[in-house]
Amino acid sequence: MNYWLMKSEPGTWSWDEAVKKGSADDWTGVRNAQAAINLKTMAKGDRAFFYHSGEDKEIVGIIEITQTWHPDPTDDEGKWGCVAVKPLMPLKTPVTLKAVKAEPSLAQMLLVRHSRLSVSPVDAAAWKKICAMGGVKA
Repeated sequence: MNYWLMKSEPGTWSWDEAVKKGSADDWTGVRNAQAAINLKTMAKGDRAFFYHSGEDKEIVGIIEITQTWHPDPTDDEGKWGCVAVKPLMPLKTPVTLKAVKAEPSLAQMLLVRHSRLSVSPVDAAAWKKICAMGGVKA
């Protein structure tokens, strides 16, 4: 299993909206080449942190990839794709960007080094550390 971090503006698609829907939904709107490469790499069953960008800047939950790369229905040009995800669990304590940056063992995360990338890989050690910080089992 691989681990990821996926960002969403809460005003566009929030954790609460994903949970309320309760089923898998397409993670649409990714228009960055590197983020798209990361989406293409995802496998069914991979896990990702759901990160609220914008003002909140915090990891709030864990989602699962339920469908691999397929055409993004919001792309009129047919150039971009998406994956489908479903919410698995909230973090008991959201993990802020400030907390991630303050943790030396997480200094190499792309969230810290390339904070604008909307979809990024997370290594197993960072996954376990953030899960612990958020009060959930890895």
